[in-house]
Amino acid sequence: MKLVIQRVKNADVSVDNKIVGKINKGFLVLLGIHNSDTQKDADYLVKKLINLRIFTDSNGKMNLSLQDVNGELLIISQFTLYGECKKSGNRPSFSDAAKPNIAIPLYEYFVNECKKQVPVVQTGIFRCRYESKSFE
Repeated sequence: MKLVIQRVKNADVSVDNKIVGKINKGFLVLLGIHNSDTQKDADYLVKKLINLRIFTDSNGKMNLSLQDVNGELLIISQFTLYGECKKSGNRPSFSDAAKPNIAIPLYEYFVNECKKQVPVVQTGIFRCRYESKSFE
């Protein structure tokens, strides 16, 4: 699994010009799932994500976690994180990205594990083209 994490003041994701997920202060997370990923991988990354200390404390140091600041999560599936461009040509290969029969259950598992620890967890819609806006 790969995560791209952006600390945000607020963020939203739209599908067909309709907002399907919206958060206030927290993390916008793009989640890519590899074809060999397991629930054990998801458990590790959920723990890492929730405890990642990248919010500033009263001294201006990045020392606070998502839970410390009562942060929210917006999680969006993003298979393109496993795009491979090393071979000749200009078309990336996505052969390492998990197929939907593997990715959907792991994505849902990841989201549900996050919901056990974070009061507000929003998502996009799996396999939809989306637009996201975030503001730091």
